[in-house]
This record gives sequence, structure tokens and C-alpha cells, in this order.
Amino acid sequence: MPSPAEYMVPDCFRQYDELIALQSTRNGGVSEGAYSSLNLGRNTGDLAENVHKNTLRLCAASGIDPNQLVCSDQVHGTAILTAEKPGHFQGYDALITDKKNLFLCIFTADCYPILIYDPRHNASGAVHAGWKGSAGRIVMKTIEAMQMRFNSVPAECLAYIGTGISAGAYEVGREVAMRFPADCGLQSPLGQENEKYCLDLGMVNYRQLLASGIPPLHIEQSPFCSVRDSNLFFSYRRDQGITGRMASLIGVNVPIYIA
Repeated sequence: MPSPAEYMVPDCFRQYDELIALQSTRNGGVSEGAYSSLNLGRNTGDLAENVHKNTLRLCAASGIDPNQLVCSDQVHGTAILTAEKPGHFQGYDALITDKKNLFLCIFTADCYPILIYDPRHNASGAVHAGWKGSAGRIVMKTIEAMQMRFNSVPAECLAYIGTGISAGAYEVGREVAMRFPADCGLQSPLGQENEKYCLDLGMVNYRQLLASGIPPLHIEQSPFCSVRDSNLFFSYRRDQGITGRMASLIGVNVPIYIA
């Protein structure tokens, strides 16, 4: 019998029984080859049937109705969708909702997934933060949107910075590094001649969460690296673009009772 889909639950969210929040690993699916095994990305070279089966496996393992997912074809922008219903949308890199039984889903394979929860209003946010989104302050814009739409108070919110590419593995050129604070774009030891820098996107987004008003004790960061921890995660850079995607999702789960 195949093993169930594997995922990680952030410690910062465990105290909220009503909340389902997780980041999948690459293990416990049916895909093969470069996409082995729990590939959840539709925009990959994997078979659509395998991605569908993997999605069902993750939902079954986590107790989620697969018909209640909210997803988007991400474009590395800063557009934010306020989700009122499930579905697959186009062009959004952040999703927010205060509706019960809607599960916001972000796909990554080096970019950073960031999950946000407002326990007072049962509002959730999910952010896809690559370097372009991070340069555009997508995390801060998402929190501002939650404030406007749901009256969320940042000091009461919690946030999880999921697994992405670590600074030591993320070498970028000067034109990218210069869009971030100097201490988040350290010069690479191997890049003195061609001005290569190691960019710490995790730190960039941590500071944006702080600047938005979320307290340090309310922020958790994954200790893993998508490039280094190849047994657990897909990595677009490590695998030269031919790889799967992890999913990070969040939503308030309320059992539906039928009389």
C-alpha cells in the first residue's frame, strides 16, 4: 500500500484547532522521474492525471475537501485575490479570505510560501514570494489587504515563512541584489569578479512581516532549504527547471453536519 502524502505543519498554528495549515513535501505521491513523487504543480511536464491524483492524496491526508481549494496560476506579480469561492484563477500571487472551508493554496519550488492567520476574524492569507514579488513587497500588500477587507490587526496575526531557497544557494546578479537592503544581498565568495550576490529572500520577507506590524514572536521560519534538502523538496534551480511543485495551504475548517 502506498505511503500517504507527506506534509509539515507549522508549530505557530498548532494551537488553533479550527485551522488547517501546511506545506507539502515531495514525498507520498504517484509521479515518477523528475517529478517524483508528490508533484502538485499543473504547470509542469508531469502528467495531469498524476497531479490530480497527488492533489487528492494531499487533501485526503490533511482532511480537506479537494473541491474547496483556491489556487492561481502565479505570475510573479503582486496581485491579490480576495477569495469568495473555490476555483483555479489566473494571475494572482497572493490569496486572502475570511470564508470558512476555503483553503488557499500556493505552489513553490524555490520561491517562498508565506502563510498568515488572523485568529480573531478567522481570516487567512497565502503568499507566493519570489524575488520579483518580494521586491514588490507582496507580503506587506497582503497584510494591508487583510486589514482593509477583514479589519485584521497585524499585531494579532501569525505568520509562517515556509521552505524556499536559502541564501547560500541563491546567487543573483547585481541588478536583482540592488533591489533589496544591502544586508539581504551579500556578495558571494565566488562572485567578486562578476558581481554575484547571495540573496536571502527569507530574511527579506521576515523584515517585511515585521514592518507590517507582526511581532517577532508571532513569526515562524522553516529551517529547511529547497535546494539543499533534496530528499524533502523540489527545487527549480537545483533541478534546472525540470521539477515538481510543493503546495502550501491554509484555511479554517468547519465540519458540515447534515441533519
